[in-house]
Formats: sequence, structure tokens, C-alpha cells
Amino acid sequence: MAAVHPTLKTVQRKQQTIKREVTFSGLGIHTGTVVSMRFSPAKEGSGILFKRTDLPGNPCIPATIEYVCDTSRSTNIGINGIKIHTVEHVLAAVAAYQIDNLVIEVSNMEPPVGNGSSDVFVEMIENAGICEQDAFTYTVCLQKPLHLTQGDIHLVAVPSHEYRISYTLNYPESKALNAQFQSQVITPANFKKEISTCRTFSLYEEVSTLIDRGLIKGGSLDNAVVIKDDAIFSKNGLFFPDEMCRHKILDMVGDLSLIGFNFHAHLIAIRSGHASNFAFAKMLYNYITMENC
Repeated sequence: MAAVHPTLKTVQRKQQTIKREVTFSGLGIHTGTVVSMRFSPAKEGSGILFKRTDLPGNPCIPATIEYVCDTSRSTNIGINGIKIHTVEHVLAAVAAYQIDNLVIEVSNMEPPVGNGSSDVFVEMIENAGICEQDAFTYTVCLQKPLHLTQGDIHLVAVPSHEYRISYTLNYPESKALNAQFQSQVITPANFKKEISTCRTFSLYEEVSTLIDRGLIKGGSLDNAVVIKDDAIFSKNGLFFPDEMCRHKILDMVGDLSLIGFNFHAHLIAIRSGHASNFAFAKMLYNYITMENC
């Protein structure tokens, strides 16, 4: 991992990990089998590491931008042919709670899906407790605007004293998904209250295609919201009228955490998804390290 460029303004704080190990087991959305997951404290400077406990040697994959291998429908990381799928919901909770060093063990190719949000991972972190470490880390303060356009997808980052994401959701092909807008400051308390419970969603046509391909074997209305024509199907209704838009913010927090640096900026996104989030993460990474600038 490269260092923060010395010309950038930074705010210093102590690194953080969790106080104790904590575990959770649940279905994987792709495999449909039970996955065991464990959060363990990690030493200073370790970063966030995923560990595959189901494979010989328990190989580790750092949760950093260099190891992203696919962003087509979720964010997947991999090394030497070993992959972990759909890491964004776990990473969103870890990033929102400002955990710098953590080992995340999984017993399969993916974390458990929970209810399709980050709430179970927030609960794990709170049950484990958070502790400061001796070493310091830095929050980088964006000092100039950055922007990315990919067709009708737009992402902009502007300087701010806080980490805020403003998201506009628009699915013209869906009668039920009219334009939604939500803006949230990303702090532990705000993430837990406003974002963490918001579930993943799909159009019915997308779900049918994935099922036909033998995917999402663990998917159900227990862990997703499904939209068909002008109807929305979900267990116990929606948690917020704009739950889908809020979930997009959740995804962004997880995806952008892969740059490996804390930062303050106001991110403004229109119709962004995992692929464009990753492209923007690379732009942020290059700015912070001053690579290719």
C-alpha cells in the first residue's frame, strides 16, 4: 500500500481494532450453504484481511483496491485464483465504525448475507467492542474536486470537513423505482441508524436471469427486496421509503473503503454501482497517493 502524499492535509487519530473475537453463521447468497464468519483483532498496520478457513493454508486476501477482481454485480476480491465474493456489506460496517485493523475469517467463498444489509456486521462490531491502538493513522482531507462520468452515471467528490455521501437513484425501466435522493454523513451512529439496515434489491427480471444461471441459491425475500413492474416485494415491507437509495450509499461506503485510506469529502453520485464505484475508488487512490497525477 502506497503512502499518503506529504502535500495533502491530514487529520491524525489512533488506529483501531476490536477488543475480542466474535462470530456469526448464516446462509451465503451465492452458494445457499451455511457460512461461518469470525471477526478477530489484528495488530497495528495490518489493515483489513479476509481469510478463507475452508482452504488449505487458510489463505488471506487484503481488502484493498489491488485485489479487486470483479465488480459486475457485487464487489469481489481475489489472489492467486482464490476469491471472496460480495465483500461490500461487511466492509461498509467496518469502514463506518472506523476499524483499521481486522481479520475476517469466512468458511466459504463469501460472507453470510444476513438480511442483505450491514446490520448483522454492525451488531458483531458492537458486541466485540472497539479499542484504540498505539499507532496512528490519518484521515485525508480532499483539497480539490474529482469527477467521473460513465454514460448516465456521474460521481463527484468535493472538499468537506466530513465524510458525506449524497446519492440519486433512478431506474427508468421500473415503474416502482422513481427517482430517489438521500444524503448522509458517514459516522458510526448515523450509519447504524440511517443506513445499516437497508437491504440489497434487484429487479425481478434480473433475479430470474440469475436463478436460471444457477446463481443466488441463498437469495430470498429474507435477504433482498425485489421490484416487479409497479410492485415492491419484501419481508415486512420497506424499512424506509427510500431504502433502495440508502442501500446504494451502503454499497458506496463498502466499495470506497477498498482504497485503504480514511478520507473526508462530500461524494455526490447519480446512478452509480459497483463498477463505477471501483473506478472512482481508483481515482481517489491515485489522488491521495499522487500516482498518475
